[in-house]
Amino acid sequence: MSDQVISIIALVLIFAIATFSSVHLGVLAIVAAFVVGSTVVDESTDDIFSGFPGDLFVVLVGVTLLFGIAKSNGTVDWLVNAAVKAVRGRIALIPWVMFLVTAVLTAVGAVTPAAVGIVAPIGLGLAASYGIRPVLMGLFIANGASAGGFSPIGVFGSITNNVVERNDLPGDPALLFTASFLFNVGLCVIIFLIFGGRKLLGRIATAGGGGAGDGAGEGRGAAEGTTTSPEPPSLDLPRALTLLGLLSLVAGALFFDLDVGLMALTIAVVLSLAAPESAKGAVDRCAWSTVLLVCGIVTYVGQMERMGTIDYLGERVADIEAPLLGAS
Repeated sequence: MSDQVISIIALVLIFAIATFSSVHLGVLAIVAAFVVGSTVVDESTDDIFSGFPGDLFVVLVGVTLLFGIAKSNGTVDWLVNAAVKAVRGRIALIPWVMFLVTAVLTAVGAVTPAAVGIVAPIGLGLAASYGIRPVLMGLFIANGASAGGFSPIGVFGSITNNVVERNDLPGDPALLFTASFLFNVGLCVIIFLIFGGRKLLGRIATAGGGGAGDGAGEGRGAAEGTTTSPEPPSLDLPRALTLLGLLSLVAGALFFDLDVGLMALTIAVVLSLAAPESAKGAVDRCAWSTVLLVCGIVTYVGQMERMGTIDYLGERVADIEAPLLGAS
């Protein structure tokens, strides 16, 4: 049995064990890199660690830390309330607001699970207040996270574009982002029509949190006249600084080609020094599980590349005579 086949079997075992047990997939991948590297190809510890994506680790930690601060000091809540206020109570537009807010968060670098975790509680609270079906709101938020994830400075976009660049393949980061965004917009249009979005048309939010106008009786929140929504957060100094930091992150990455992770860490440190109280607990909000998952898998895939497994798989796929089957 060749080394390449052994590494593929190990990869299958990683996913199988993670699926049917509570062992973290990222931990399994790092252990597999150690076991396969030490016993099959006689790699040193330095060789194994050479595949660890230090730059990606900094991006994931820096961005999730920054958005942890933004959540802790109420900046995300302020953004959502400002966006909802901008639609002037049109209930049918509120799911689209949540879609855009989540897309913006992932587009500027937030990890997709973290962005959903930040926005979902707010969005589902709005759904309960305004008689919007929770499944409609939830799918809009999830698709919004996917829509922004492939931006040039988003996590998925950064990973994809870096892989394309390293392998000297033709790529277009702007086209990748635009295609992903438009696909998710189209998907949300279908979701809106299927899950009761048409019943929201013409309804206007009232001061008490319910809806009035055409179809005002649809949905429990509108029918019962839910309790008054809490007072929206104001734009205080910590939130204003956080917004400025997020804008600086986008500008630095897009116009000055600065590293997203290092910029995010720098902004997080500045915000922590400027407003220590608002930054408490932000480190706990980092998506450590996602960080470990991504870094572990990338470490093992890097080892597979050094072993020639990726080239081996490419040659096997090229030998398949049916192009459609090969692409699958």
